[in-house]
Amino acid sequence: MSLPDILLRHAFPSDKGAIIWFLNQHWGSRHPLVNLPDLFEYYYVNGDKLQFVLAFEDGRMVAVAGYILANRSDTPDAWVSIWCAAGGANGVGLQLMEALPRLANIRVLACNNIRPKTMAFYRFLGWHADRISHYYRLADQSRFSLVQNSGCQERLPAGGDLALFPVYSTVALEGLGVPPTDLFPQKDLWYLRRRYFAFPRQRYQVWAASEAGRVAAYLVTRTAEVESAGAKVLRIVDFVGNAQLLPRLGGAIDRIMQAEGVEYADCYCAGISADLFRQAGFCERRPEDAIVIPNYLDPPLYENTEYYYFTNHPDNFVLFKADGDQDRPNLG
Repeated sequence: MSLPDILLRHAFPSDKGAIIWFLNQHWGSRHPLVNLPDLFEYYYVNGDKLQFVLAFEDGRMVAVAGYILANRSDTPDAWVSIWCAAGGANGVGLQLMEALPRLANIRVLACNNIRPKTMAFYRFLGWHADRISHYYRLADQSRFSLVQNSGCQERLPAGGDLALFPVYSTVALEGLGVPPTDLFPQKDLWYLRRRYFAFPRQRYQVWAASEAGRVAAYLVTRTAEVESAGAKVLRIVDFVGNAQLLPRLGGAIDRIMQAEGVEYADCYCAGISADLFRQAGFCERRPEDAIVIPNYLDPPLYENTEYYYFTNHPDNFVLFKADGDQDRPNLG
């Protein structure tokens, strides 16, 4: 019996209809990023390029993987957004994932929010897979509507000499530029403009810290209002800059929390040490801790949420909640 003919290639714009049909047939539900036209365009269309790679077996499409760019360099960094194989084609799907960096000329590849049971697949490829750490800072108050078992954790001091000022427009962002960093993925101005000023369904607050007359770091937040609980939460969803600067922003973050009137601030992050977060006034929530810091807020779900990730470049790698296709409204 002859072996099947396997073809792996990058998608062409003309493949769009076939990709949507394939995902609707094999994903198990109608994925909102695939079936809402504005989100498909936002995440997967880059000029005349369609950000998918495809696998064919004997001429039949059997696996697809969509990716999201972190920058527009010749060898960009990227996050996998959606990966799907037809029944019986998981092996070919794994081949496609392994080939994705080569097919799309990607340097650093990662994925935010993978299923924990799939971590073995990525480790099989020689990549790094792990849990995403969760950090939080409670407001200086005695009663909470969302947090449960708050009395089991002390409130850490927050200081630092750096201030945070708002960046209101892309014009201001372009004037400031991108701070130096040795962290990966590398995010450029194109990405920051697109992700935080042009996202079609959610608003963000971009904050900058400066030192010696130059931008030193960006912090990106989103304030979530939970009307049913009469509370607000500050989500820290991205940080761009030298991670060693984080402790110097603790007091500035605390002032944002006070101004926004939030019950707590939290941050899902891999790659920045718990010690640096602690110096900034943030506690680490471990899986065995009793305290509950809700992640799903619309409606609120009073339980902790764990996230997992993979990357093919673990050295100096960082990941935040807004990376890839995460931190978006619940669209079903």
